[in-house]
Amino acid sequence: MRLKYFILTLFLFYAGGLFAQGIKFTASVDKNPVATGDIVEITFSINGNSERFSPPQFSGFQMAGGPNESQSMEIVNGSSSVSMSYSYELIAVKEGEFTISPATTVVNGHMYTTNAVKIKVIKGKSVPQNSQAQTQSGPDNSIATAKTSNLAKSIFIRAVVDKSNVYIGQQIILSYRLYVRGVGIEQNQPDAIPELNGFWSEDIKQAQRQVQWHVETYKGQRYNAADLKQTILFPEREGDLTIDPLGMKFVLRVQAPSQDIMDQFFGANKQVPYTAKSAPVTIHVKPLPQAGKPDSFTGAVGNFTIESSVDKTELKANDALNYKVKVSGKGNIKLLKTLSTNFPADFDKYDPKIADSVTENENGVAGDRYYTYLLIPRHQGDYTVDPLKFSYFNPATNRYVTLTTKAFHIKVDKGNSQSNVTAFSDADKQDIKMLGKDIRYIKTDDISLNGQGDLFFGSFWYYVLLLTGPCLCYAAYVYRNWLIKTNSDIVKVKSRKAGKVAAKHLANAQSQLQAGNSKAFYEDVFKGLYGYLSDKLNIQYANLNKETIASAMKEKKVSSRLLDQLQDTLDLCEMARYAPVTHISLTEVFEKAKSIIDDIENEI
Repeated sequence: MRLKYFILTLFLFYAGGLFAQGIKFTASVDKNPVATGDIVEITFSINGNSERFSPPQFSGFQMAGGPNESQSMEIVNGSSSVSMSYSYELIAVKEGEFTISPATTVVNGHMYTTNAVKIKVIKGKSVPQNSQAQTQSGPDNSIATAKTSNLAKSIFIRAVVDKSNVYIGQQIILSYRLYVRGVGIEQNQPDAIPELNGFWSEDIKQAQRQVQWHVETYKGQRYNAADLKQTILFPEREGDLTIDPLGMKFVLRVQAPSQDIMDQFFGANKQVPYTAKSAPVTIHVKPLPQAGKPDSFTGAVGNFTIESSVDKTELKANDALNYKVKVSGKGNIKLLKTLSTNFPADFDKYDPKIADSVTENENGVAGDRYYTYLLIPRHQGDYTVDPLKFSYFNPATNRYVTLTTKAFHIKVDKGNSQSNVTAFSDADKQDIKMLGKDIRYIKTDDISLNGQGDLFFGSFWYYVLLLTGPCLCYAAYVYRNWLIKTNSDIVKVKSRKAGKVAAKHLANAQSQLQAGNSKAFYEDVFKGLYGYLSDKLNIQYANLNKETIASAMKEKKVSSRLLDQLQDTLDLCEMARYAPVTHISLTEVFEKAKSIIDDIENEI
């Protein structure tokens, strides 16, 4: 605290040098002439400590923002200087030549005035008729508009793409970039996360968790910029696709007007909440050309190379052969489909094992995809594994490219018919697994034979199983007659199924409960209870009312407590269909309705 007053005393000591200089109080505009509908900024500057500033009337203009105050202080070789400025953003309303009258202020007990400013307004875009009335409105709305307008210029988010006119499957680098100038960020949190419908997306993982800032010039202004989120997009359909905005909530530290001389010296700041959201970006997606599309094309877009290999060229029948294909390049490599292969007919082929070695960075997706096929030749002979064809579309040249691997000559020797078949287990390792055997030789050693009477035919369990069929038929006949007799009484059937019908309506009510639709919820509960009572009491739905329900329930010897609960619930549902009910929750109503149906079932 003492340090603060010491600095104040030092400031007052050197203040004499300030007032020894001549005070200059001037008014200027950033452009002249100005078109109607455009914004012109007028600034009142003074090289002194302004005490009571009075702005002029801005006749012929609409105030869009202001006053925006700024001040600075310098102490050089014991000589101090203070300068202040007040700026307003004005909208030209109508054509003509207008004069802004002088502004006034008081410095060190003396009054100063600015020069008058003449502004010529030429024809531009039209301005709403009520703009003049807004000019005369109170300053609160103008100041609020100015603050929002200034913050929008000081901090904003852009969705930056490296290309906006692409083919289906062509990769796009998307960066949500934050621009900041003249404000500090105290807090931030996500507000709106983009869904990116119509794209297959892959986020770029940042090597460093902290945001990396850099200086960037945008529309003639220098900003501190940082990429909040970077994503690689692959459009999946043609047409105009929209990249959704990214929203962020901030708590900003902005300069506040000075309230006393200490605030003027040390500076005063305040925290302001602000929400920034990027503008949507439209991507024009073209279909892949049909002209020149090869039969081997399966959707690869980018720039690729291909190579193949086998782990052996000579083996025995029923041994395993690993055929490997490596696709390398840049593009939608993770979206590649299974390759179209053509292996010899005597080779058993299994689905390939696919492995990726891919990186995602600001240059896009690039790397390798490996296909490993397990082939098992079944007969000896000389075979040829035909070349494999792989086609892709190169958007840089707008042409299809077809690549071909080399052929492999495989010699298969006669194998052991009793030997196990080796099967693929890992990229560089093999395990042994029994897959099957060929026709076996006739057994010549001693074998065990069954004696007469040891067979299942003619045994005890054979006759038991033989009698089971007629018994099951007789049981089915008895059950069928019972079912016909039971369902012949329609009243009893409806009464027996009343609980299931009510459960169906209550299930609909539960769906409305989860959706938060209270009106539909009460309607389904009401229908469920009425439908249940109609079937259970054998009363037509149209004839149901409080009196018929009460009399029928008393005949069934239902307790008066349960009858009162039923009447209260029906009244509540009927009232809630036309007016909001707040004294009871929807969950309590639902559980109460279920409990009433269960209690009626138990008592009847």
